[in-house]
Amino acid sequence: MEIMKPAIAGTLESSDCQVTVEAGEGKVDLVLESVVMNQFGNQIRKVTLETLERLGVDNVKITIVDKGALDCTLKARIEGAVYRSQGQNDNLPWGGAIQ
Repeated sequence: MEIMKPAIAGTLESSDCQVTVEAGEGKVDLVLESVVMNQFGNQIRKVTLETLERLGVDNVKITIVDKGALDCTLKARIEGAVYRSQGQNDNLPWGGAIQ
């Protein structure tokens, strides 16, 4: 899946995260800011990279501002941002692409 235009999903509220995706430079470039970086930074990175892989995205600049989101929330925000970047608004395979 290719990132067609910049897109954002999520909020900066507590227990949520804001995910921004943009076209990359031939790789996955992850920028992460989190209030729980010391405790869960590695897990957030792992979930992000796995989610992008399952979506078939390998050329993206992804920025995540995390406010303590659960893994399922992070996955949903990444999925939402990627679909928005493609202008796909109908017949979204929510939960189908992400296991």
